[in-house]
Amino acid sequence: MSLRKFGIGAGVAAMVTAWAGTALALPQNWGLTFQTANSPVMERIESFHTLLLYIITAISLFVLALLVWIVVRYNQRANPVPSKTHHNTLLEVVWTVIPVIILVIIAVPSFRLLYFEAGIPKPDVIIKAIGKQWYWTYEYPAAKFQFDSLGLSDDKAKAAGEPRLLGVDNPIVLPVGKVIEVDTAGADVIHSWALPEMGVKMDAVPGRINHTWFKAERVGTYYGECSELCGARHAFMPIEVKIVPEAEYEAWLAAGKKKFSAIADSDETPARLASK
Repeated sequence: MSLRKFGIGAGVAAMVTAWAGTALALPQNWGLTFQTANSPVMERIESFHTLLLYIITAISLFVLALLVWIVVRYNQRANPVPSKTHHNTLLEVVWTVIPVIILVIIAVPSFRLLYFEAGIPKPDVIIKAIGKQWYWTYEYPAAKFQFDSLGLSDDKAKAAGEPRLLGVDNPIVLPVGKVIEVDTAGADVIHSWALPEMGVKMDAVPGRINHTWFKAERVGTYYGECSELCGARHAFMPIEVKIVPEAEYEAWLAAGKKKFSAIADSDETPARLASK
């Protein structure tokens, strides 16, 4: 039977593509590792992931070599008279101290990453993502408008050239190279606003506002999904973000003020209720 029949050939091809750095913005069939990073946060997440991969690989190889050595050196044929040793101070110190050192090596970049994610720079644009069953409502407070963003059906996605279960009727539009603050809230149950290539995943919780941020480094269309089990149609709650040049963003804002619903200062939207 051919390798391709089992899908191995396709998997190897995807592996080569991923290692060659030719990954596209869209998720790929048989894809490995992360999608291509497009923000400082995601770049740091990838760097931390690589460090952990090296550490895990080294530990696994060491344990494997140790097991093989024990099997060969201490089997009944090679060692007919077993050792009567019950205590070895040096060995116990080593197997306590080395794991502590490894955990410290992991902890330092881990805390650096957490602080980098939590410390939101001064934002150029603020948007609010309100999770609902089962779609997203987005607010642009500075432009004073809001709109709903619903996932496309299979037929509409195919007609629009959008990927299945990822395309939406009203995508978010944001400028490239700007710090974007995303304030999340839930209108009914807990949702989670996630955009993998930006390194963003933040719960949208009823009754409170959570904050996260990203800074897109390249123009393009990027996709995410609700990442919290929120009900029967959880899998049909996609996120689509279009990153565009500044001039195109300003033109979209001007059109959006005419196209979408205005936000009045007295509006009691879920996001505003959560902030009280």
